Formats: sequence, C-alpha cells, structure tokens
Amino acid sequence: MGKEFGRPPLAEENRALVERRLREIVDGGGVRESLTVEWRTKPLHVEVIDMPVEALYYNPGTHRIRAQRSFDPDRDRLLDEDPWVPESQDYLHFLLQAQPADPAKRDTQFDDLLESLRDYRQNEPGLITRDGILVNGNTRRAALKELGVANIRVGVLPESCTWDDINAVELSLQLRPDQRRDYSYINRLLAIEEQQLLGRTLADIAREFRIRTSTCEQDLWILSCLRDLIDRSKEGDAQLRLLDFEQYQEKLRELHRRYLGESAVNKDNAEVLKETRLVAIVLEFSKTDVRLIEPDFRDRYLDKRLPETLRPQEAPAAGIAIPGLNRTMKPASPKAAQAKALTDTILKAKAVEIADDGQLTDRARAATETFSAARKAVEDALEPAGKDARVRKRKQAAPDRITDACQDIEQCITDLTLAKASGSLDEEAFDEAVLSLRETLTKLAVATQRSIKAPGDGVSWLRDAVRQEEA
Repeated sequence: MGKEFGRPPLAEENRALVERRLREIVDGGGVRESLTVEWRTKPLHVEVIDMPVEALYYNPGTHRIRAQRSFDPDRDRLLDEDPWVPESQDYLHFLLQAQPADPAKRDTQFDDLLESLRDYRQNEPGLITRDGILVNGNTRRAALKELGVANIRVGVLPESCTWDDINAVELSLQLRPDQRRDYSYINRLLAIEEQQLLGRTLADIAREFRIRTSTCEQDLWILSCLRDLIDRSKEGDAQLRLLDFEQYQEKLRELHRRYLGESAVNKDNAEVLKETRLVAIVLEFSKTDVRLIEPDFRDRYLDKRLPETLRPQEAPAAGIAIPGLNRTMKPASPKAAQAKALTDTILKAKAVEIADDGQLTDRARAATETFSAARKAVEDALEPAGKDARVRKRKQAAPDRITDACQDIEQCITDLTLAKASGSLDEEAFDEAVLSLRETLTKLAVATQRSIKAPGDGVSWLRDAVRQEEA
C-alpha cells in the first residue's frame, strides 16, 4: 500500500467542475478527445477536458521528485504532514523546476519544456483525479503556471480512483517510451524499490520498466548500497542524501559488475575493491580513473601515499556476536575494515561540506582539508596505476590478437562446412586467403625471432613450420 495523502481543500469544488465539464462534452456532440491509460491492468479511454491551472494540485507522492524532497528537510516534513497547504505546493513547484542532482539550480530541461509550451502550446494532455490532483503532467502544470496560461488539458480518471491507482497509473504513463522527460536516476531506483515492496516479482517489475531482470537486481543492489553509505556518512547534524549520488549512475553500475566478478573469486578482495572505488566515486574522479582501481590498488599504490590522518589504526579483529545464539561471525578482513574506515571518513567529510555549504566553520575547514588530502592521495596513486595498466595492456595486446585470430579461424571452419553443404564456396577466393595467411604467419615467425629469446612450444612450432615451408 502506498502513502495516503487524503483529499485537498478544493476537492468538492473541483469534482463539481469536472462533472460539469464532462457533461458539456457529452451534450456538445462534437469531436471528443480521449486519453488511453493503463487502469488496473487494462487499457481505459478517459475523456479530456480543460481545467483551470490554479485549481489543480501537484501530486505530493509523485515519483518525479521523490529523492529531491530531502533538499529542504523542514519543507519536506511539512509536505508529509500537510501536502495541500500553499507552502507545500510551492515546494513541489520549486522542485519540479530544479536540477535532479542539485535542486538549488534550475533544470535546463524545464526551460526547454517552457519554450516548447510557449511556442506550440500543449501537445499531450495531463491526467487528474476528480478531486483535481495531477497524476501526470505535474511538470507541465508548473511550466504553464510560470507562463501565466489559464487552462490545462487533462484526462479524468474514474471516480473510484485510490492512491494506489494514482501511483500505478503515474508509473505506467511515465515508463512509456515517448515521454518527454524521464525520471532521474535515483527516482527511478526508488520507483523500482516501491514496486518490490508492493510484493511484485522482479520479472514483473523488469517487464514494466522495460529492462532485464538482472538490471533490476543491479538497481536494487545499488540503492541498498547508497542507503548504507548515507547511514555511514552521518556526522552530527550533517548527512548525505540520495540526491547527492544522482550523477554517479554509470560509475555505480560498473562498480556492481566488477564487484560481482571479484566476489566469485574472493569475497574479501571484492569488499576492498568496492570500498576503494566508492572513495574515488565520492571524490568525483572520472569513470576511466575509477576503472583503474583493482583489489591490489590500496596495497600497491594508495596506502603509502595516504597522509597519517587518513591511515586507519590497526586493531585486532574481533568476532561479531550473533544475538541469542551465543556464537560469533567471522569478522571482515583487516584490509576490508581499513578500506571501509577510509570510505567512512570521506563520506563524513563530504556530508559536512554539503551541510555547511561554504560556511567558514572549524568543522567545514577540517572537512575540506580531509577531502582535499584524500583526493590528492588518490590522484597520486592513480598515476602509477594508470602507467602499469597501460603496460599490462601492451603486454597483452599481441596474445589477445592471436586469440581473436584463432576464434575467427574456428568460425571459418564452420562457414567452410556450411558453404560446402550448399555448394556456395568460392574456392579461388578461399585459396588466395590461405596464401595470405601463410605470408602473414611467415612475417609473424620472423618477428618472433627478433622479440622472443627463449621460445616456448608454440613459438618453436611456428618457426619450424616456416622453415619447412621455405625448404
């Protein structure tokens, strides 16, 4: 069950106006506009009418700005307590115009919508309940309000509409591929989580969001990871929010893929990898820089460059007691614990920086110094890591190309068999290609003479084959 927000103050007046305008459409006998929505798993055609922009209410439960509500905790609290008062509706109006990653700034996509409505008016109708609550079209209403337009075209849902229906219909409309403005990344994660909490299977959720089930699992893992980071970032009254991770989508998805791969080999190394990459993500390093961080990054490059203030104190690992069972769990490895301690320090510093927002307090200065020192240490560590990665790539380039060539020849054997069966083989072209292969292998053998001083079985075979060919 979703949250119930009750009925707005002008619910009865709006209901009466809606009924009157619906009757006018029926009595008018002209061409009637309708909108198709998914209503309780079936398509439903609803009538479209004009409604005064000022008479309608923003939906306090809209998924579009779910994460951004925490931007102002006091106004967010009021929105929960009384969503229909002008102050709460004004806060929604503000958030609908704001950037998802930084609500203090205006979203350029909102300005694009504003210009589109100014030039071409409203192409798609919104959707309301009979009480005048916007189910779809919240952002359009905000733009029309900014433009001073008096009326908005909206479809009208049936009288039996509940808050669960509002949430379901909004979600189904937003996930249509032709929507102008998608949910932000974090709000999409929250919408997926909400569907899971309603008891829906991951397969059903994935189908509705038009993604693979594995992507759905990945998104839920990332959201759980972010909630954990938020809990760990608390420092006094300062704490990170979900919206602070809005711009990290691709980095977090790559982290999940790499974490799963490493977990299959070594759980402790996977934890070290996760925590170290999270440090780089929070420190705002690029995606290509984050990719350089592997499980051995701390040991080989980072630890020796960390200042003393950021080096965690070594302590004997104690088992974790399981309440009621008189047993203990194996503690995390010392390396994983140290990596987690560094992540916690950076998270707290970031939370303080955001909370104090440029104020020159002692706490803010200390947080800035910590953040800058950590960034410099990671930056210094990434330089040799990048050089070593390029060296490894060069070392692997030649063997990788041979492996790729072998795969192509394997495919060639299959193609040759199929061509023979259908009588479609161009034998002359094939013979020329084999001669080209012989010439290329001869050149490769000569190159190995210059490059490889102690040949193994493979290189020895290649050289012998070429010598026999020349003889």
